[in-house]
Amino acid sequence: MSDETQQSSPASAGAPGPGMPGPGGSELPPNKRLMATAAVILALALTSIDVSVVSTAMPHIVGDLKGLGLYAWVGVSYGVGAAVVVPIGGKLGDMFGRKPFLLAGLLGFLASSWICGASQNMTQLIVFRGLQGLFGGLLMANIFTVVADIYPPASRAQIMGVLFSVAGLSMVVGPPLGGLITDHIGWRWIFYVNVPLVALTVVAVIAAVPYVRSHLSWRDIDFPGVVVLITALVPLLIGISLAGDGHAWGSAEVLAPVIVGAVMLIVFYLVESRRAANPVVPVELFKVNQFSVMTVVAFFSAFAMMSVLFYVPLLYQGVLGVSAGFSGSLVIPLTLALMVVPPIAGKVLTKVPRYRFVGTFAFASMIGGLLLLTTVDPHTNHFWPVFSMVLVGLGIGIAFPMATTVAQSSVSMQQIGAATSQVQFWRMVAGPVSIAVLGTIMSGTTGGAKGGASAVSQDALTHSLHQLFGVCAALVAIGLLATLVLKEIPLRPMPKMGGGRKKKPAAEPARSAAG
Repeated sequence: MSDETQQSSPASAGAPGPGMPGPGGSELPPNKRLMATAAVILALALTSIDVSVVSTAMPHIVGDLKGLGLYAWVGVSYGVGAAVVVPIGGKLGDMFGRKPFLLAGLLGFLASSWICGASQNMTQLIVFRGLQGLFGGLLMANIFTVVADIYPPASRAQIMGVLFSVAGLSMVVGPPLGGLITDHIGWRWIFYVNVPLVALTVVAVIAAVPYVRSHLSWRDIDFPGVVVLITALVPLLIGISLAGDGHAWGSAEVLAPVIVGAVMLIVFYLVESRRAANPVVPVELFKVNQFSVMTVVAFFSAFAMMSVLFYVPLLYQGVLGVSAGFSGSLVIPLTLALMVVPPIAGKVLTKVPRYRFVGTFAFASMIGGLLLLTTVDPHTNHFWPVFSMVLVGLGIGIAFPMATTVAQSSVSMQQIGAATSQVQFWRMVAGPVSIAVLGTIMSGTTGGAKGGASAVSQDALTHSLHQLFGVCAALVAIGLLATLVLKEIPLRPMPKMGGGRKKKPAAEPARSAAG
């Protein structure tokens, strides 16, 4: 067993080999595999908690730094930074190995956490939070992909389930942890506390995560593609985020960046499809049935999740008349489902021959939960919205690990980082898109009333939320339709070479996991 994994140029990989992933992780010793898994879980927990831990501290931050008008930009800057770097980080991980970029992401996350905590005004915090988003995105681009370097294909679905369970737990832990830290030792410590945890994760990554040696150099990086992708995604995501923050779609603040981003996306496609030897986003991946279907699955399952997390508390408080604290507890069934279901779903996916129908069931469950929310009125028993949360959580808990596992199984090992990061990218984009689209519906059906839910009659708010969840269910149904056209491929490893069995295609380079 070699100390390092050899990797050929992605340019020589040829077409993706559906159902024929490389043998990543098959030779990694159990003790190192355990340590590497612990490092990946800790890195995922850090980045996942960091997204939500800031929310409960924001009132104190705004009170201290005096920047209420910039409130939303703290979240927008992080989200845009993370989303932009995810596809780039995934491709670079394919080219040069995941380990260097995991370390770079962790060290950058550590440094940016420290300077976020030292911010003296809101502008500084927004800039530093955006920088932290870049490193958080670099981590997210490689955390799920490095599983392919640690585990053989037969185990990946289950491990993906465990990782998404950790992400679900982080959703529960983040807000109360942020509030606890802010109340007792100050909001700056929600950033400072990352430092020792990141340092521990760095040690584990260095010691146990396998390294993939590449014959490529920095000259092989698709710099024009990277530049054009950034100039497309940054204005596009900012425009969409502004629309979700209350700006009209026809306003110059929204329309100008969206148009610029859309035009640059066209330019990006032309650049990537005509001249790039190692494109940052291989457009041929979207010709692979399993990959393209899974990007749709990833987007609309995340669309459902963000819609519920954002608008169900408003339903509880504005329609059912419960307190803010109690409304938060009523969302717990969703997060519990996201913790419990993914590991089970990962196991089921490898056992069920027609697993596309597992995806169909997942979306049917989400749609059922969303439609149930359209029946909630001031006289509804609290059991029904809670049950709807369970249904939506059940569907998301299946769809998330399914999207990543099937996408990884549909491409060669040389493109697994690009494929995985694209799935993650479409999940991240679903957040601002869902808030912008559904926020437009909310604004239109309530007449754009100012002052929040209290300025709208209970009947008008009920009607508006019914329409909102109905539209959401109709859009999420696109994901259900996508699962019906999925062409199943094996999620288990292919037969070993030798013994008269057919050899792997030349497109699938031999790899061995590092010790």
